[in-house]
Order: sequence, then structure tokens, then C-alpha cells
Amino acid sequence: MTSTNKQNPTPASSARQLLPLTVWLCPDDTTDRPTHDAQSCNGPAHRAPRTSTCERHLGTISSGLARHLITTATGEGDVIAEAFTTNSSTLRAAAELDRRAVGCVPHFPLAQHIGTQLRAHLPHEHLSRVAMRPCRADQMHRGIADHSGQVAMVIAAPPTVGSRTAEPKSRARGACPACLSDVLTDSAFRAQSFLPAAYRVLRPGGHLAVVTTARHHNGYLIDPAPAIIREARKVGFRYSQHIIAVRVPVEGDTLLIQAGPGSLGQLRDIRSRALPPAARVHADVCLLTRPGNGGQGGDR
Repeated sequence: MTSTNKQNPTPASSARQLLPLTVWLCPDDTTDRPTHDAQSCNGPAHRAPRTSTCERHLGTISSGLARHLITTATGEGDVIAEAFTTNSSTLRAAAELDRRAVGCVPHFPLAQHIGTQLRAHLPHEHLSRVAMRPCRADQMHRGIADHSGQVAMVIAAPPTVGSRTAEPKSRARGACPACLSDVLTDSAFRAQSFLPAAYRVLRPGGHLAVVTTARHHNGYLIDPAPAIIREARKVGFRYSQHIIAVRVPVEGDTLLIQAGPGSLGQLRDIRSRALPPAARVHADVCLLTRPGNGGQGGDR
């Protein structure tokens, strides 16, 4: 039976089609430890850093999630920008996939730490593909003005109000530099104010990927995604896709969730009314698009 209904065409075009909802398997694989290949390539001068990134900031955007986002929405040679950069995952993945990447890192000790990780993991010839700029996420249109209107994708994992951060005085050896940066730059209060800046640096047809995770705070479940989507639409973004990024390994039909020492330490008496320790199983990724034909060039 042949249908002549032109209201519902089949997706036969070569244009990329995005499903309204999709699930990606991308377990957290980010580590502060340099790889054996990188050590032999870069030589013994680049030793392991004295500081280390905490589990929460290592898990904001893993290498697996960064690779999924970059390969899905960009091509070789494209420019990737990252707001709220807390670890080396996105910059490293972009360089390995033949993209150029710029991270917004306003706090110098954090930039030093990320730079150490990049030198430990990337071969020397790939380091020229990544850069860090000393600007906050809401200032990225100034910090990366040389790429304004040319960025193919902005990746952001804005911190939520109520997330645990280090105290400003926590400068002891081993303290998380990303936690300290969050406190000093008030990152949690800029979770939505970066949207206009992201819109300005993106090229028409470029994508903004916002990675969020709901959390409990003061007895309430806080999900920042709906508010971010509302504000993004006001700026001019079009909401394209919701992605559920499964952050734990899957074996058959079983999620392999393993509690760390910190979570085990939170176990309480079963008669307690306190909330049980939470396991980070997935992240929500809101993929937003700047309307346009995907051509190069900035705003006119």
C-alpha cells in the first residue's frame, strides 16, 4: 500500500536526526593517574600532582560522556568550549578526537592542576589542541572572544546550590582545587547566568550540552534541569534532546554499583529517619541548539 501523505515524511535525509530521549552507556572512567603511554612519551619530568580532584568533581563529566557528546554533535577540527571546567576529561577527549578545545578556568591553582593532568595523559603533539582561559563561565564570550560565533559545542556541568565544596582556607596538600575554585568564584550562583555567554560564542546550529544531577538539599530534591531549560529558551536556545547518561558499568541487565569508603561511612541505623547514602547512577544531559543553518561566523 502506497501512501502519499506528505505530512509525515520518513527520516531519509542525510541530516542528523536526534531522538527526543536516548540512553548512553558511559561509566565514569576519569582518573588523576597518568597513563603508562603518556609517562613514557612525556618523560619523567611530569610527575603525579600533589593535589587530587575529589570524586564529585571527577564525576561531573567523565571521559566516556565527553566522547559521546563530542562525536555525536561535532566534526574533526571543530572548536569545543567547556564552561565550569573542573577536570581534564573534556579537553583531553577533544584533543584525542582531533578537535580543538578551550576550557574556562578562572582559578590559577585549578588551571595548574588540569595542565599537569593534560601533560600526563596527552602526547606532546596533541597539547596544542587544548587551551585554558582565566575567565568564569558567564564571561566566556570575553575570555574566548577569538572564537566568538565559531564554537561547535559548549559543554557545561554547572554546580548546584547545596553541593559540598571545600572551605576557602582548605589549602592543605591534597585538597581538591576544583572545590576551592567553586567557593572563590561563586560557581553555584552562576549556573544559569552563563547561558547568554554560551549563546554568543556558539555558531548558528551549534549545541549546548548541560550536564546535571538531581540531589537532596535540606530535605528537598533539587533538579536544576527544568530551570536551566526555561532560562535557555528565553536566551534563544531550542531544546533538542534529553540524554540519560548511565554512569556505572552494565553487565547484562544489571547495574554494577559499588559503594566507596565515603558512602559506606554514611550507613546508619535502619531506624534512623535520615536519608540513606545516594549512589550516582546517571546524569541528565540537556542538549540545546542555537537556531541557524550551521554555518560559520558570529552574530551580525
